[in-house]
Amino acid sequence: MSNQTNKWNLDYTLISIVLLLGCVSLFALHTIEPTLPPKYDGSHFLLKQTLWYIGGAIIILVTMLIDYDRFRQITWILYGIGITSLLMLYFRFPAAIVHESNGAVSWFKFPGLGTIQPAEFMKVILVLTIAHILVMHNEKYNMRTIKSDLMLLLKIAAVSLPPMGLIAVQPDLGGFLVIAAITGSLILVSGIKWRIIFSGLLIGLLFVGGLIALWYLFPGPIADFLEESVFQHVSSRFYGWLNPEQNSDAGFQLIRAMLAIGSGQLFGKGIGDMQVYIPERHTDMIFTAISEQFGFIGASFVVTLFFLLIYRLIHIALLSNDKYGSYLVTGLIGMFAYQIFQNIGMSIQLLPITGLPLPFLSYGGSSTLTYLLAIGIVLNVHSRTKKYMFE
Repeated sequence: MSNQTNKWNLDYTLISIVLLLGCVSLFALHTIEPTLPPKYDGSHFLLKQTLWYIGGAIIILVTMLIDYDRFRQITWILYGIGITSLLMLYFRFPAAIVHESNGAVSWFKFPGLGTIQPAEFMKVILVLTIAHILVMHNEKYNMRTIKSDLMLLLKIAAVSLPPMGLIAVQPDLGGFLVIAAITGSLILVSGIKWRIIFSGLLIGLLFVGGLIALWYLFPGPIADFLEESVFQHVSSRFYGWLNPEQNSDAGFQLIRAMLAIGSGQLFGKGIGDMQVYIPERHTDMIFTAISEQFGFIGASFVVTLFFLLIYRLIHIALLSNDKYGSYLVTGLIGMFAYQIFQNIGMSIQLLPITGLPLPFLSYGGSSTLTYLLAIGIVLNVHSRTKKYMFE
């Protein structure tokens, strides 16, 4: 297509996928709202989500106007803002706007405007930061050595561990794992020697294995330690995942989620027919609403859209002939892929339940704006990818 007909070199396939996901989200919220508990009366989730999508579309347009390479000039400013906001939540300052929900201190609440979750925006900020570090390091060290690779790992750890720690103590296990997935995906494409990566993975597996061994050897003391710490929800969710029937309180949401998905069978019960009550169905558990109403066919349609989304992002990352652009898209692939896998996986007992929304579908202002900002960056990279006759 010529520049006259497609001036911005837009990826219409990616735009169409996001639009379809947005339509599914709005339709699902429209059918869910009448079934929500009385405490949500007057919340107008559908209207608010529509406004978030409109705001996200504006963010995409603004992002497209700026050459993505310019983001490198403000990377450290954005990183500083992100860390500062997380520190404010940690110290609960200012107390008037710090908001706590379900035991987690993860939001700022502004009267008349709603809540903002800094951890969501930190995901994209971290992608920008690590991508910038990778480009700077690889430009400085043309000849890769073990020393330079270890130095790069230390740099990545230095910028990723602070937000991971601050998000973990909120406590927000889901956000912590997404940050870890972003970091891991960028390490894989960083050029670091594979023997170093595999050594790091082995150390990590041994560490996790040691924790599991301690759990089974000393279940009482470990459980007591978790109950007295900010991670008290970890043990209950873990037990609720392994044995939901024997841990009815911790496993309640999982049991209801699987019952709703299973009751949809092949074609679903029909629009608006949701007989299984599930807490937070409009946010983290929206996949169960789709599965119950439209069955395996509807759920497969959503999964297919997500598959096409990830496939298209991978295509754009490979197509980019600029390292920084490829790193940006790769980090966002890690973010989207993990959240999709975790959210759907926790609904079918494949993974423990964590408070992670399903990208583009779940209700939420901060998350929706973050996902659309990420899509704006991807479209920006694609629009400025040059094609040469003799590559």
